[in-house]
Amino acid sequence: MTSNLGSNISRRRFLASTGLAGAATLVASRSIFALADAVSAPGLVEKARKEAASATITIQRLRGNVSVLMGAGGNIAVLPGGDGKLLIDAGFAGARPKIANALAGISPDPVQHLVNTHWHFDHTDGNEWLHSAGATILAHENTRKHLSENTRVEGWDFTFMASSSGAIPGDVFATERTLELNGEKIALKYCAPAHTDSDIYVHFTGADILHVADTFWNGYYPFIDYSTGGSIDGMIRATEANLSKITNDTIVIPGHGPVGNKSQLTFYRDLLVKTRDKVATLKKQGRSLDEIVAAKPTVAWDEKWGGGFMSPRMFTGLVFEGV
Repeated sequence: MTSNLGSNISRRRFLASTGLAGAATLVASRSIFALADAVSAPGLVEKARKEAASATITIQRLRGNVSVLMGAGGNIAVLPGGDGKLLIDAGFAGARPKIANALAGISPDPVQHLVNTHWHFDHTDGNEWLHSAGATILAHENTRKHLSENTRVEGWDFTFMASSSGAIPGDVFATERTLELNGEKIALKYCAPAHTDSDIYVHFTGADILHVADTFWNGYYPFIDYSTGGSIDGMIRATEANLSKITNDTIVIPGHGPVGNKSQLTFYRDLLVKTRDKVATLKKQGRSLDEIVAAKPTVAWDEKWGGGFMSPRMFTGLVFEGV
């Protein structure tokens, strides 16, 4: 398939809260998803890692003694206490000094537990230093699989080399796991392939806080990693499943963007469904990717949702691949 949308698309629109603000040059690729124009970012990974040291990290205290750190990669949930701090996701290794400082500002408890919500680098690059600081690492079995071997992400035009032994989760599960730490019951459950094939959610049941990671990007079009099992239908299924287990009082932590709630997650689900259905209808009519992009299937949300990692045309390309 040939696209005439152009092969050099530059945007300075990465959201600061992803920790990718300095890695904003997006270039269309002729090699991924059998599309001539899709989501590719040569240099994104290297730039994001390099510039993590200058990231601004903010702490938002939620409830039930749970806080969230934003700005050093994916959003990091923190539960301190006598059992040692529990972290949900590890952020970028280059942000270690700032993450460590933020953690010290929450409490003096050592970090002893780390859960990875999935395998992507902006959620796992800090695994090694956190493990060296004393944390055991728990994740879905596919997270360990991808971190243990060379893994290609076509959407980023990058092959990740196998991680060092200290960065690989030492404990894994297939479907679900329950933890009891610091007076809180924490339920972990596999989402089935969604953003990747390794996504889990983390529910702090007492505080009623649900960390859904990159199955939810609050205020920004999401990236879907087809290279490791992700799909638009999987994202919708995961979001619908998450909606079924929360109430209007539940605090929802996305992988990127501000902390949200059921209303915002519902809006996000509807956006995904409507975009998928519009693109699928046009594709079944024989429209090319160029023609579907020109039809602007996301126009109703572009002003508010199109300013982050994924531009409207790039998100449309990902949906096109999956329908």
